[in-house]
Amino acid sequence: MKSIVLREIKSFFGSPIGYLVIALFLIGNGLFLWVFEGEYNILNTGFADLTPFFTLAPWILIFLIPAVTMRSFSDEKKQGTLELLLTKPISLWEIVNGKFLGAFLLIVMAIIPTFIYVEVVWNLGSPEGNLDLGSTLGSYFGLLFLIAAYSAIGIFTSSISENQIVSFIIAVFLCFFFYFGFQGLASLLPGFSSFISYFGMQDHYTSMSRGVIDTRDVIYFSSIAVLFLSFTVFNLKSIKS
Repeated sequence: MKSIVLREIKSFFGSPIGYLVIALFLIGNGLFLWVFEGEYNILNTGFADLTPFFTLAPWILIFLIPAVTMRSFSDEKKQGTLELLLTKPISLWEIVNGKFLGAFLLIVMAIIPTFIYVEVVWNLGSPEGNLDLGSTLGSYFGLLFLIAAYSAIGIFTSSISENQIVSFIIAVFLCFFFYFGFQGLASLLPGFSSFISYFGMQDHYTSMSRGVIDTRDVIYFSSIAVLFLSFTVFNLKSIKS
């Protein structure tokens, strides 16, 4: 599995994809948080708080992560190398987990430079250092789990089509539905809003953003990731047979 992870990361940075993903994430966030006027501009909120960043990040990642994962298996199918990969003396789970970790680590690399936002907001506080570090760390922790769930969904959609654009569109739809869709359904059925929203990522991500790491939130995101990775393994089994 380690060789597959390294192979994925090398392929990302062996082409413009890896650099482009990191650049787009940082530039997109930077423009909305510090340049463009609007609700996400930290300088206009009047509070030394990174909530705008953690509110905006899921939106950007909904498009960014599918763009990274769409080539994982689709490209293998198109080039005819998937059959060769499946004949190697490694399990399907190792193949899938290798692809998943490669995509996950690339997005984590894009997140790491945003720690500079913490330093900037810390210095902007009045008095200096007036920043809720517990909430900030909890939000970063929640963001990691959200990235894992999005990546698992993207890996799955990449395994069902050799067309990268189709994989991208399906992944964007599924990520959007799991993050925002259940909140929409909850608003249509107010009597069951708490029950329905529990199945959406937004409810659990928001809970983590408060700085309290609840095992229910961890189990939820872990279950979503394992579920879609299991779907990917099942799909590869059907291809292999």
